Amino acid sequence: MAHVEAGLRSFDRAMPEEVNRVLTDALAEYLFVTEEDAVENLLREGRPRESIFLVGNVMIDALRQSLPLAQLSKIVEELGLMRDGGFCPFAVLTLHRPSNVDSVEMLGSLMNTVEAVAERLPIVFPVHPRTQKMLFGLGNRIHPRVMVIPPLGYLDFLCLLSRAKLVLTDSGGIQEETTALSVPCLTLREGTERPVTVADGTNEIVGRDPKKILNAVNAVLAGKWKMGHLPKLWDGHAAERIVELLLVKMSSVT
Repeated sequence: MAHVEAGLRSFDRAMPEEVNRVLTDALAEYLFVTEEDAVENLLREGRPRESIFLVGNVMIDALRQSLPLAQLSKIVEELGLMRDGGFCPFAVLTLHRPSNVDSVEMLGSLMNTVEAVAERLPIVFPVHPRTQKMLFGLGNRIHPRVMVIPPLGYLDFLCLLSRAKLVLTDSGGIQEETTALSVPCLTLREGTERPVTVADGTNEIVGRDPKKILNAVNAVLAGKWKMGHLPKLWDGHAAERIVELLLVKMSSVT
């Protein structure tokens, strides 16, 4: 068995995906990883070095392949985010982690901060179903510059990310995508299983502290955010490396 994106660790066993990752890595014979930290995580857990392969990131393969088509999307125009023949600055928000949205109090606190951000620039908020349910508990009191919309398809969402001034999210995958797109990312969690997006990319962990979030937004809008760069092997060829390695391993077995 092979595991793609092996070795990612948030070190939070309350996250169901964290337990799934650890179990899958324990069972897999071939461990294909996206970043050096994942290699170190697996070695600490006793996995043999010869079963670990740093290959890059298949999510970035998909992003690079899909971006030209995504740029043809009309989602920005459809949302009314045009001004003087160009795109006006906007932010994208996603929230779906249980720790952020399963409590009306916590979600309410985050949305209060989001409203303060919306005073600075409009926010597009594609709402996850579990989050939508909890928003009802807040009485759906949403700032008029927060555009709450249904979940989007990949190409429309990728178009939004690529043109956003900044992104606020609790998603791990979006941390990677914003790094690949050189878009500032503010992660609304206390940690990340993708630390290379902080070390090399455009991501910063701001947690749920309103002061940290607003200070980060101010830094982005003032042009003081780090540029970041692509992590090692995030070049759009990770899947090719995986196939090549599997072919070599299979040929050696036969």
